[in-house]
Amino acid sequence: MNVSSVTVGLPVSDLDRAVSWYRRVLQLAEPDLEPAEGVVEFKVGPAWLQLGADSTARSGAEVVTRFGVDDARRERERLVELGVAVGPLEHVPGAVDYFDFTDPDGNVLSMYSELDG
Repeated sequence: MNVSSVTVGLPVSDLDRAVSWYRRVLQLAEPDLEPAEGVVEFKVGPAWLQLGADSTARSGAEVVTRFGVDDARRERERLVELGVAVGPLEHVPGAVDYFDFTDPDGNVLSMYSELDG
């Protein structure tokens, strides 16, 4: 198998509100694609982030969508300044710094930066 692309789909209750929130938080331009009614996609690094107007009721395992960034500490501070509720910065020596947060619909997100060594 040769995987050529990855798309992560997240359900949102209000597509316009979600597009605005993700654009602000992830510093994105307008959506790159609108493949179907009620669905938009953003190219985020090497992957695609798909937001779809759908039920946000939870069942089963919780999925976490993680975004690799250059400096998790700096991104956490930026999100705090935007008024986004974020968890503590966690440090795993020799591996990663990361923090978790949620979007307005409760989708769990995380930003991490890999550490040298």
